[in-house]
Amino acid sequence: MTIIAKPAVAVSALAVRPVAIVAGLLAVALLATSGRYGYFGDELYFVAAGHHLDWGYVDQPPLVPFLALTADTLAPGSLVALRVPVILATVGGVFVTAMIARELGGSRRAQTIAAGSYALSPLLGPSGHLLATSTVDPFLWTVIIWLVVRWVRTRADILLLWAGVVTAVALQVKWLIVFFWLVAGVAVLLTGPRDLLRSKMLWLGAAIAALTSAPQLLWQAAHGWPQLEMSGVIAAEVRATGGGPVGFLLVFGLFAGLIGIPLGLFGLWRTLRTPEFRFLGITAIAIVVVFIAAGGRQYYPAGVLPVLWAFGAVGLDGRRRWLPWVAWPAVLVSAALVLVSLPIRPVDALRAASASDIMYYTSMESIGWPEMADDVAAAYQALPADVRQHTAIVGGSYWAASALAHYGPDRGLPAPYSANRGYWYFGTPPESATTVLYVGTYRMADFRPHFATVTQVGKVDNELGIRNSNQGSPIYLCAGRDQPWSVLWPALRAL
Repeated sequence: MTIIAKPAVAVSALAVRPVAIVAGLLAVALLATSGRYGYFGDELYFVAAGHHLDWGYVDQPPLVPFLALTADTLAPGSLVALRVPVILATVGGVFVTAMIARELGGSRRAQTIAAGSYALSPLLGPSGHLLATSTVDPFLWTVIIWLVVRWVRTRADILLLWAGVVTAVALQVKWLIVFFWLVAGVAVLLTGPRDLLRSKMLWLGAAIAALTSAPQLLWQAAHGWPQLEMSGVIAAEVRATGGGPVGFLLVFGLFAGLIGIPLGLFGLWRTLRTPEFRFLGITAIAIVVVFIAAGGRQYYPAGVLPVLWAFGAVGLDGRRRWLPWVAWPAVLVSAALVLVSLPIRPVDALRAASASDIMYYTSMESIGWPEMADDVAAAYQALPADVRQHTAIVGGSYWAASALAHYGPDRGLPAPYSANRGYWYFGTPPESATTVLYVGTYRMADFRPHFATVTQVGKVDNELGIRNSNQGSPIYLCAGRDQPWSVLWPALRAL
């Protein structure tokens, strides 16, 4: 079986209009909801990380913090500005998925189905209203795979150089693309086309990716490779939440969506039956296996889904009689699920949800940050003046510290600190800080023994009755530190 036996001129034109309608509807939905609720906890961290811009971080490369810094500099406090880059990436992913289907000779309908699968994926579509590494990275994978697919059809080696350039960008977002290339390289050795690995342009692109990654690798080496340590922490978290192979596949399937699951499986079957592209099918399977074995998060392999959807959509060409009867109900249900997952409900409607509810998790954790800053400011201002000037504010979690860094200055709060994750690297409390306002319970058991007295002086209340992870968090006043910060702070570091 082959799908590239016809000359290049037989490849259908990009179905711009229907694909643009799909992309446009998604863009409108994302843009309309981009200012709803508030910052998600990770977004606040990216803003904080951007204001401590560096070549590397404990938990990600520097591109997303740089985007957050740019948005917060050009439009301070604007949620919409912060989220525009990821909206563009998500909409771009819709178009590039259609372009993969086009390269495979897909009709306008096939291109639209492929584009719709990306837009209606519960992971790739609606998550585009939040700035995160997990929403930028899959788009870059999609572009890289499109370039590889186009190379298979045209053998234009310049495409592999561009794949290297996009890989260089992807490595500034996450390191996951390394796994794709390693696994794909083995698959190509096994099944071909082996001339891909003989291309000088491929290796020139690899050199560009390696060279541009050197600064962050040097940062990691200078700091003891904390990102590798962070990978171990993530694997432990995944195992603790029941993230075995079955659980991984179930959640990954949930991310693929109602349309994406059968279309992706059909596309996988077609790649494995197509000699020229068999390496992509093997790569897709192996990537999932690798991330399961490594204890990765369930969204890590998301970048391989668009090419499988494109193959599946092209394979549906010619099946016109029964397809609409199956497709339209699935499309309508998927569209409804996408809308439900976006922050469209009144805030009060979240009162009945709990912090462990995965459907409402992102929305719930985007609420209450200004109120947290209000409560901490009230506790801080209630301290005697002579105590205040020797008090440091410490967030138990990096989210809490990031929120206080963002909202605290307008409330008269000093710069916060946290020993949690990447925030630990942003600074050590001054030795003059003999007392601490500690926000939250996270790692308090490690913090408490180093102070003579620990007294609760406040409590976080979002004033909406929404039971997210910060609701009801205590605010402690800790006095009588037993060691210098230069000794204590390294000991308190916790990923």
